[in-house]
Amino acid sequence: MKVIMIKDLKGVGKKGETINVSDGYGTNFLIPRGFAVASTTTSQNTLAKQNAAEEERQKELKKEAEAVAERLKSINVEFKGKCGSDGRMFGSISPKQIEEGLKEQWGITIDKRHFIDKYPANALGYTRLKIELYKGSQGVVVGTVNVHISEDK
Repeated sequence: MKVIMIKDLKGVGKKGETINVSDGYGTNFLIPRGFAVASTTTSQNTLAKQNAAEEERQKELKKEAEAVAERLKSINVEFKGKCGSDGRMFGSISPKQIEEGLKEQWGITIDKRHFIDKYPANALGYTRLKIELYKGSQGVVVGTVNVHISEDK
């Protein structure tokens, strides 16, 4: 029996795959529990439409990520840090603080988990951190955020 997977099922198949399974397994387990549907002309056409719609959605997401990456090139996120007499900074600016700074200063919302460089910015001056803005079937879009840390007097 041929079935089209609706959900991922470990050891069986991933969403969107057409697989061969025994009649009893497909009829008594996969289809009633909502993991799969029988492979018919109608279900194959529906799957093709869903795949096309998902592809368009991924293209839109990539376009939006590229626009954000282009915008990030021209902006600086400003922070102030306390320094000792030797010019070394006390503490550091974490990715969470950078995320909040981007949102407050520029209105750009980026999740802190998307930072590729997970280390905190702990030096005065400019620091560049890479952010993965999009990762999917269309490729990867990486942006760079400029963080400027000045001395708090």
